Formats: sequence, structure tokens, C-alpha cells
Amino acid sequence: MFEKIERVPGDAILGLIEAYNQDPNPQKVDLGVGVYRDSHGNTPIMRAVKQAEARLLENEKTKSYIGSHGDPRYGKVVLPLVLGADSAVLAANRASLTQSPGGTGALRLAADFIKTNLPGKSIWLSDPTWPNHLGIFEAAGIAIHKYPYVSADNRLDFDGMLATLKTIPQGDVVLLHACCHNPSGFDLSQDQWRQVLEVVKARGLLPLVDFAYQGFGDGLEADAFGVRLMAENLDEVLITSSCSKNFGLYRERTGALIVIAGNAEQMENVRSQMAIVARENYSNPPSHGAAIVTEILESSELASVWRDELTDMCDRINGLRSDLVESLKPYGLDGRFAHVAEQRGMFSYTGLSTAQVKRLRDEFSIYMVGSGRANVAGFTRENLPYVAKAIAAVVE
Repeated sequence: MFEKIERVPGDAILGLIEAYNQDPNPQKVDLGVGVYRDSHGNTPIMRAVKQAEARLLENEKTKSYIGSHGDPRYGKVVLPLVLGADSAVLAANRASLTQSPGGTGALRLAADFIKTNLPGKSIWLSDPTWPNHLGIFEAAGIAIHKYPYVSADNRLDFDGMLATLKTIPQGDVVLLHACCHNPSGFDLSQDQWRQVLEVVKARGLLPLVDFAYQGFGDGLEADAFGVRLMAENLDEVLITSSCSKNFGLYRERTGALIVIAGNAEQMENVRSQMAIVARENYSNPPSHGAAIVTEILESSELASVWRDELTDMCDRINGLRSDLVESLKPYGLDGRFAHVAEQRGMFSYTGLSTAQVKRLRDEFSIYMVGSGRANVAGFTRENLPYVAKAIAAVVE
């Protein structure tokens, strides 16, 4: 039977990793892989995580199942992190959290829930969006449509976005990036979030807010503005949260799907359905990453250490954005790439063409995705002059 199975192309980013690893050039630069890197090019384990793991090693008593919704303690610390400690939604018992294998697992839970419980509803994704959004919702059998997000001149196309949102059929789902838009780095302002809210309310849409990078834009509280605005002003919201990035737990796959319903009884109805969706996907979520997050957030000491570390990471990324623009100034390109300093998160739509990206790889061993998306965390103050010179060469 297997002789008829065809080979398909591998993941583009994984292919970049392999090509980068095989490149002998000592000046090579990896701007493709979407993980945080420090000034030495490493993805470190946060100090708070190491201390939490030491406590778990000493105190953990069992490796038994934790249930389809995950560890209740994890929910008690993540819900206020996402929705705010003083959230009226939490006070009214309108929110339910289901622990998941990373933000990707949370998106799959949302997709299967939509397919089963909201039959016939389509989902609207930004153009561009994280490529796996397409794969996840296609695999769940949900019709996909797109709304504009980045214009031809590589700027946020908010007018186009809003105009399309105003045409979406009632009851359809619209996926919004809470902050640090992947792949573009262009985020909505607070005023723009308010305008989106009014359209969502007027059209009767269901927002699915993907919150993968809390703390990597302008800070934990500021990054949650759009999420909390939707939660506080709408009866029904889906939120996918990830702790894989802001706790550096990439391989531990730590996330959650948060569902907000109109009242506590409706929330319990939805929660019962979510348990079935989780059960049919993976039965029980992995425990270790969630246990680390819980250990940190339940401890004022560890939480303080973690917040300081996350702030340093955020500041470093935003500083590197400005440093890149400054490095391009001698070549007269600081104006052309000024948008890089205005974007947020680890990713930047640089505006480089596919041909220019290929030249960067072939001639200078600088690796980024063909769309021109670069992982800003891959810059260092040591490699920026080299990168700026290479960009100037391919642009000119």
C-alpha cells in the first residue's frame, strides 16, 4: 500500500536550519528559526525556570494523569496573567481554560471545537499570517478566507483590514494576533483595536485571539490590551495562549485554550465539550511545562525573577530593531527600513524580495524565510554591521 505514497516538500524553515548548519562560513547568520536568542546566539533556559525545576524535582510526588483540561493550578495562574488579576470575566466565572500542548495544540482544540459545535462557520485569517494557521484549520475541515493586513508597500493595511471585516458574514470566526504579529511584526494600536471591536460587535463575529507572545512586544500588561478589550466587551471569545515563548519552554509545549461565554452556565456547557475535544486529540496534555509555569507564578520570588528576565528579553529585541536601522544609516537605507524599529516581537517583515533573500543566503550566508521575514533575535551587535552591509549590497 505504501508504494503509492508520494514524497512532499519538507518544512521550509526546517530546511533553512539544515542549510545553515551545513554552511562552513564563519560569518553565517541565522535569522530564520523563530526562537529567542541571546547575545551569544543561544536560546537560554531562564533562571526562574531552572529554579522552578529544582523545586519540582524535590517536591513532585506523582506522574499520574492530570485530566483532559490539565492541572487546575495552571489554569488559576494563567487566567489572570492573560485576562488581568481584576478581570470582571473571571469574577463572573465566565472563562474556562483547557491546558494544551503549546499554542499550536490550543489552536487545534479551537479548530475542532468550531468544526463540531459551530458547523458551517468559516474562519478569516490575516494576509499574511503564521503558515501553520492555514494547515491547522484546513486539517480540521474549516473553510478559510483572508483579510488584508500588509500592503504592497510593506505597511500595515488597517483600512483594508477593517473594510473586509465589515463584509464578513454573521457568526464567522476572525483570527486576530494579540501582539507581535507573526510574521509581519506590525501590531494594531489601542485605537485600532477599539475600531476592530466595534466591527466585531456590529457583525456578530466570534474573535479567536492568538496570544503567542505575551511580554515580547511592549510588556505583559500592554501586550494584553486587545485580548482584554475583547473579553470585557463581548459575550463570547476564544483565546489561544502560549507559555512556550515567554517562559522559554519551546520543547515543553505549554499552552492553553481559553473560552469566554456569556454566563457561568454557558461556560460549563462549553467546557464539557472542550473536554471531549481534548480527549479525542491527545487525552491528557503534557505536565512538565505547565508545572514549571505554575511553580513560578505561585511564587512571588520566582515570578519577580521571571518578569525581570522577560523584560530584559523584550528590551533586547526592541533595541536590536533600532540598532539595525541605525546600522543601515551609512548606506542611506535607514528611511527605507524605518518600519523595522516600529514593529514588535521577534519577527520583522523586512520588505526584502525573494530574490534579495536568496542573494543574502547564497552570497553572504545570511538565512531568512523567502518572504523576507527575519527573526530579529538572531541579530547581535557583532553581526549587525555585516548584515547591514549585505542588505545594502543586495538592495542596490
